[in-house]
Amino acid sequence: MSAQEVTEEQSGKLVPRSKRGMRTRGALVTAAREVFERDGYLDARISDISKAAGVASGSFYTYFDSKEEVFAEVVEQLREEMLQPHIRQRSGVDDPRLLIAAANREYLLSYQRNHRLMAVLEQVAQVDEQFRTIRFDRARAFGERNAAMIRSLQAGGLVDADLDPWVTALSLSTMTSRMAYMVFVHGEDIALERLLDGLNRIWCNTLGLSAAR
Repeated sequence: MSAQEVTEEQSGKLVPRSKRGMRTRGALVTAAREVFERDGYLDARISDISKAAGVASGSFYTYFDSKEEVFAEVVEQLREEMLQPHIRQRSGVDDPRLLIAAANREYLLSYQRNHRLMAVLEQVAQVDEQFRTIRFDRARAFGERNAAMIRSLQAGGLVDADLDPWVTALSLSTMTSRMAYMVFVHGEDIALERLLDGLNRIWCNTLGLSAAR
């Protein structure tokens, strides 16, 4: 590994500054995800991640200090994918019922695509304090996004002004997440459209909105 491919931050960690270095780091993250999904967190080995990425084992430590660190990077990419659908900006839809339905659909489809990694994260969060915090912060981020939506609807006089935005948002977000876990990880036999219809009705009923058709 040449000095041109990486640079050192104040923290002492090496980060890529060349296109080749960025490609190598990206390949390691992609390979890590494949290995974690295939083998689980505990059985995943750095040598297997390096092999899947097509690099020498020593190259892994140029970019990451440990298996925990590369797993955190994989989880961060997953968080960004699932948390930021930008539905309103992409669709131009303003009807809160339609926005809720669209957000729930995108969340469930993303969970379905990523269910193997979500299963690994849930397992690791039970035994590792770092990833328990990451899991908790992820849940709070979803809750905060939805609480902001509820406050906006309350300001517009569209939903019950007496609802506690944070409690309501966290409750609805947690329900949606656990239902996704039950269906896509544990294999509860509920079809996607049936699941969506049920969740959307609960969201709308809780907020005092009639369900979108």
